[in-house]
Amino acid sequence: MADRSLEGMALPLEVRARLAELELELSEGDITQKGYEKKRSKLIGAYLPQPPRVDQALPQERRAPVTPSSASRYHRRRSSGSRDERYRSDVHTEAVQAALAKHKERKMAVPMPSKRRSLVVQTSMDAYTPPDTSSGSEDEGSVQGDSQGTPTSSQGSINMEHWISQAIHGSTTSTTSSSSTQSGGSGAAHRLADVMAQTHIENHSAPPDVTTYTSEHSIQVERPQGSTTSRTAPKYGNAELMETGDGVPVSSRVSAKIQQLVNTLKRPKRPPLREFFVDDFEELLEVQQPDPNQPKPEGAQMLATRGEQLGVVTNWPPSLEAALQRWGTISPKAPCLTTMDTNGKPLYILTYGKLWTRSMKVAYNILHKLGTKQEPMVRPGDRVALVFPNNDPAAFMVAFYGCLLAEVVPVPIEVPLTRKDAGSQQIGFLLGSCGVTVALTSDACHKGLPKSPTGEIPQFKGWPKLLWFVTESKHLSKPPRDWFPHIKDANNDTAYIEYKTCKDGSVLGVTVTRIALLTHCQALTQACGYTEAETIVNVLDFKKDVGLWHGILTSVMNMMHVISIPYSLMKVNPLSWIQKVCQYKAKVACVKSRDMHWALVAHRDQRDVNLSSLRMLIVADGANPWSISSCDAFLNVFQSKGLRQEVICPCASSPEALTVAIRRPTDDSNQPPGRGVLSMHGLTYGVIRVDSEEKLSVLTVQDVGLVMPGAIMCSVKPDGIPQLCRTDEIGELCVCAVATGTSYYGLSGMTKNTFEVFPMTSSGAPISEYPFIRTGLLGFVGPGGLVFVVGKMDGLMVVSGRRHNADDIVATALAVEPMKFVYRGRIAVFSVTVLHDERIVIVAEQRPDSTEEDSFQWMSRVLQAIDSIHQVGVYCLALVPANTLPKTPLGGIHLSETKQLFLEGSLHPCNVLMCPHTCVTNLPKPRQKQPEIGPASVMVGNLVSGKRIAQASGRDLGQIEDNDQARKVRTEFLFLSEVLQWRAQTTPDHLLYTLLNCRGTIANSLTCVQLHKRAEKIAVMLMERGHLQDGDHVALVYPPGIDLIAAFYGCLYAGCVPITVRPPHPQNIATTLPTVKMIVEVSRSACLMTTQLICKLLRSREAAAAVDVRTWPLILDTDDLPKKRPAQIYKPSNPDTLAYLDFSVSTTGMLAGVKMSHAATSAFCRSIKLQCELYPSREVAICLDPYCGLGFVLWCLCSVYSGHQSILIPPSELETNPALWLLAVSQYKVRDTFCSYSVMELCTKGLGSQTESLKARGLDLSRVRTCVVVAEERPRIALTQSFSKLFKDLGLHPRAVSTSFGCRVNLAICLQPHRLWTLVEQGTSGPDPTTVYVDMRALRHDRVRLVERGSPHSLPLMESGKILPGVRIIIANPETKGPLGDSHLGEIWVHSAHNASGYFTIYGDESLQSDHFNSRLSFGDTQTIWARTGYLGFLRRTELTDANGERHDALYVVGALDEAMELRGMRYHPIDIETSVIRAHKSVTECAVFTWTNLLVVVVELDGSEQEALDLVPLVTNVVLEEHYLIVGVVVVVDIGVIPINSRGEKQRMHLRDGFLADQLDPIYVAYNM
Repeated sequence: MADRSLEGMALPLEVRARLAELELELSEGDITQKGYEKKRSKLIGAYLPQPPRVDQALPQERRAPVTPSSASRYHRRRSSGSRDERYRSDVHTEAVQAALAKHKERKMAVPMPSKRRSLVVQTSMDAYTPPDTSSGSEDEGSVQGDSQGTPTSSQGSINMEHWISQAIHGSTTSTTSSSSTQSGGSGAAHRLADVMAQTHIENHSAPPDVTTYTSEHSIQVERPQGSTTSRTAPKYGNAELMETGDGVPVSSRVSAKIQQLVNTLKRPKRPPLREFFVDDFEELLEVQQPDPNQPKPEGAQMLATRGEQLGVVTNWPPSLEAALQRWGTISPKAPCLTTMDTNGKPLYILTYGKLWTRSMKVAYNILHKLGTKQEPMVRPGDRVALVFPNNDPAAFMVAFYGCLLAEVVPVPIEVPLTRKDAGSQQIGFLLGSCGVTVALTSDACHKGLPKSPTGEIPQFKGWPKLLWFVTESKHLSKPPRDWFPHIKDANNDTAYIEYKTCKDGSVLGVTVTRIALLTHCQALTQACGYTEAETIVNVLDFKKDVGLWHGILTSVMNMMHVISIPYSLMKVNPLSWIQKVCQYKAKVACVKSRDMHWALVAHRDQRDVNLSSLRMLIVADGANPWSISSCDAFLNVFQSKGLRQEVICPCASSPEALTVAIRRPTDDSNQPPGRGVLSMHGLTYGVIRVDSEEKLSVLTVQDVGLVMPGAIMCSVKPDGIPQLCRTDEIGELCVCAVATGTSYYGLSGMTKNTFEVFPMTSSGAPISEYPFIRTGLLGFVGPGGLVFVVGKMDGLMVVSGRRHNADDIVATALAVEPMKFVYRGRIAVFSVTVLHDERIVIVAEQRPDSTEEDSFQWMSRVLQAIDSIHQVGVYCLALVPANTLPKTPLGGIHLSETKQLFLEGSLHPCNVLMCPHTCVTNLPKPRQKQPEIGPASVMVGNLVSGKRIAQASGRDLGQIEDNDQARKVRTEFLFLSEVLQWRAQTTPDHLLYTLLNCRGTIANSLTCVQLHKRAEKIAVMLMERGHLQDGDHVALVYPPGIDLIAAFYGCLYAGCVPITVRPPHPQNIATTLPTVKMIVEVSRSACLMTTQLICKLLRSREAAAAVDVRTWPLILDTDDLPKKRPAQIYKPSNPDTLAYLDFSVSTTGMLAGVKMSHAATSAFCRSIKLQCELYPSREVAICLDPYCGLGFVLWCLCSVYSGHQSILIPPSELETNPALWLLAVSQYKVRDTFCSYSVMELCTKGLGSQTESLKARGLDLSRVRTCVVVAEERPRIALTQSFSKLFKDLGLHPRAVSTSFGCRVNLAICLQPHRLWTLVEQGTSGPDPTTVYVDMRALRHDRVRLVERGSPHSLPLMESGKILPGVRIIIANPETKGPLGDSHLGEIWVHSAHNASGYFTIYGDESLQSDHFNSRLSFGDTQTIWARTGYLGFLRRTELTDANGERHDALYVVGALDEAMELRGMRYHPIDIETSVIRAHKSVTECAVFTWTNLLVVVVELDGSEQEALDLVPLVTNVVLEEHYLIVGVVVVVDIGVIPINSRGEKQRMHLRDGFLADQLDPIYVAYNM
């Protein structure tokens, strides 16, 4: 289509792109041929050779008036219906398009979220019902055409700007063209956008590098703008360059997306804020510094504006009831109200006579027929509810006047359709607070209310108990002949209460007195020039606001005839109101912008429309800044049908101040309406600036006429004391008049703040002795006393100190070709407070036919447009399926309810885009690493400031008195094998081990002699069948039980080194067997011992699929043992030789084996024996995995050393019987028991509801004095507390539960002994474990600051147990290796006889080993050899004392050094962020976080429907921002059980990370936060 002449021209890229877009619009029918040609010539006009211009000097204002042809062009363009015209002036649309064009040139590809297919299918909603696009919300929008401004409107605009510039500068220079004319060529707009983009980019100082990884090229995706053509995904050139943290190259979709995200973030949009110095611990949030260049008001202080005198006309009635009586008796046949059916046929005509008699009947029945004669239910002054549907104004009118005549106070409300209507609960609270007990309703409505099976109307949620009273005449008794209502002159009694919904969803009742009611009717009569018997068409809701005031009240005062058009008819026939105006030759019509919009959309089928009878078209929401476009477009089209420009009368109103201002109908068509083209940037600072050159972000407003007769108006600063504004300042309009509301019913405090305001001058003097009323409208009084409104207080969002109006944001979103993706009028904009500032959230209903890709493109363009035009970032943009947002009774969006759903995570969006990186500019500044202070200075500094160097030790082993038997074990036997032989001789039948099965019965047991004999046979087998030498390694692959123990001692008897290995899981061979194989290979095992069953499993076909089964070492099956004894039992030559190897997988996914010598093993057993006071008479229950760490030592070694009986409970048996462990503890009357966190969690979750039945089964935990959780992590305080609380009823003492702490270099450093008996009995037992609360923010800086419980940012930490005898601990700086003071977080170093002697590594990586096992301090005591645990923690000297009177030092473990994340220069522990996230929403069951290229990735497990997945994204982002000052980069929602957990119940975060990067998680949803 593009003609050849373009080929030779040098057109810039953006113009070519725009031309391509125009071609597309033309081909899709979005634009007519003529429109296409016009826009095209405009685009290339600047590049064509120019003929000499003649008319340069002509002012732009002299445009041709509107001709029918341009109007008809408008109809054709409308017909495609694909452009959205609500809220739009053309200037605005062009601005948006120009801004987007600009963005396109430098657009980064934003990664699209990934979604599971099932989720996409579910949200497409095949059987959807098209939503009501009408949206009858308060701020209904409007229509816009390519209206060419008439000369008159232009003059209005000059006049306005002239006034403003005078107000500011006292000069008369500024003029610009009118808003309704098109902005001066989009070529200019493009050039301007160029300049803007340049300045936009140059303003930024060097961006902070959000990533350590930089790619060579950022990814650019060019895309024609309006196109919905499919695009091929770009080949991400850098996917090959990527590596995971371990240096493993990864090339996958996820990685490429994250890389894309990283690239997007490298370019910060907002200029960084001024940063100030922060003390190291204090993380202060950035305080928004005022912009030095922000516009400030410069005008003089405004003066209050008076409306004209309220004239007193002789025949005005003394009250409204008097008027009704007069017309009902003088002109009973005069029509009062005509109602329509849904076909637009007159349904019923209510005459003044009928209205009078029926109202009297209602009044009589209310007063005399409810309750008894002695005790009437309703007395004068009581409140009654009026519940009438929107299509029955006649019944409502009768009931309303009936109440006025009975002197009771009507409270009109909406019909509750269901028990759970949005906002209906709040209405119930209003009725309750007003003391309403009776509800008047119509017959049809009463039948339609929801009923219980017995036919009763149920009590609605939050509602008081009501008597429903039907007001139809046939149900009422006739009043006696002598009964007449008492008609008084209007006084200060309350006439009616109008409800008002606030920003937060609460409902208030505004009381209007009888005198205010009458005065308001008089003021409207005077302002609108109403005369008797005029006809008025009313489309508005007649129960409140403008519809009530004109259509029910003022009409009766003037005996007018109202034609009421119900909302249901408008939906079927949007032209109905125009047809009624023609049919009845109506003089006045009351409409909203949306009604004009609908008429425009539908009017092309209409031939004989004639609107010349109209003298006044009242636009009820004319105060909405965007209604101007509807008015212009409507005038444009209907001017040819007899509509005069001066007929359109916008008005401004509020529930508190009633009608605030209204444009008067004039006969003078030469006086144009007022216009203002205001700078949006100025408005965000509350300043009025005429925008002459910057066409991109302007707001065009129209006046809403003059102040009401008899009223005074001024504007005051919106916050703080009510100080008068300057003339060029936006403020809240306040009104002083009789005709206003007087209070919020029953709320004196709020009433005072709203209805009793005394505006002050700058000197602090009140401007009037009479109180003013806040209208809730933001605006200013312009030239000639014209009132302009730019927004509502309720829609105000203050972001970083700048004010934005929700309506303006909606308008910009709608200007981004929305018809294809979202529904008109179904967009909600509100702000949520996150991290001490408001953040903008946009929620829109998505069309079911728009694709994922399209919607995402639209969303990103909306963000760009809002960023360009309003210079504000959108925090979250969410699309929900059609028809799912909560509605108001007239079909608009229920804003507060939507916000509530968003905040509680039940909005169920189908698309979410979060942009915290651009919005959140008040994070604390990243911590700069200070040049490291030398360790010596740290030590001296600590001494000078009186802080202790953090070191502590357990009791000294040399000073502890043993009994004789124990001394014998300690002095005579260096090796466990010797102890066992001794026990087999001295106490052969003493029971050492009892193994329980899942039913709690004894599966197996071993006495000293049985174990000894079994071990001997195994030793023979190893020597004879295995031909093993002493020192050979043997892998023991057994299920938890007795065989494992016997095999271990058999190895010791044969001189072999045992390695315990968890057997593969038969149901999960593929993933568990490779680990077994790896340990067998890494440990260089010469032989593998196991049971017959596992032997078969290792050689099975399934095993062959997972590993190479031919390379297994020799496998011995111990189920069939030789009968003979060995010639001799091996005795090691040296206690420092290897006893066994302990292999385990760390949480970071590292497999590490440590060497335990005979000396360390014996020292370890002795230390535990002393700490736990273990003797042969004791019984200990153990529910732990016996493969590594303290679990293995307690299961296999301690009983042999100390002689106590161990009751062994395999944790795997608890899966079938969760109560097994606790029942065993109760049954054997055990005093000491050991378990793991996974066992504790299983009991807490599995037995939570069964405590009563367990009690009945005789479960008694009162004898337990210690229940120790064996762990290698920070104590899980929430779990231990909930366990203690849960089983408290079963006798568990709350102080019995404690924890231990061990790690690879030392398998047990702390272990809390029992603490429950009296001091006499206590002996060596220690004090309670102490819990401290530390400041999480200080912890990020490696500082420890104690705070009170419950203080903000406090983190509870539980002591990890009492330090074992013979163990010394010091806290050292992991980098400098210097000792640290009490108040610092550092690495825990340990020195003890039972430290492991090193890693067992194949390659003999000496450097790693020497560092971990043989470290020395760089200062202070440099001689002692320490082992580094790899855990961060701190020591605290507590007030408690040990049994020997020493002060007790408590060790607090904070987290593993490997797991800690460095972000923004601070150290974060994953568990803290995870705890916050799990609290964020009830459906999050588990969470794990990790970092990748400096992005924080949060993985959450969802317990709920996949529909809830997207609800979690904003909640997770919010909570991490609020509590940790971090921005989440990626949120991954997965199914339950995806986060890998090891046998100790610890999360394997690195495995998870690798799975995520390799795209193996099958996530439900992945959101990339921009």
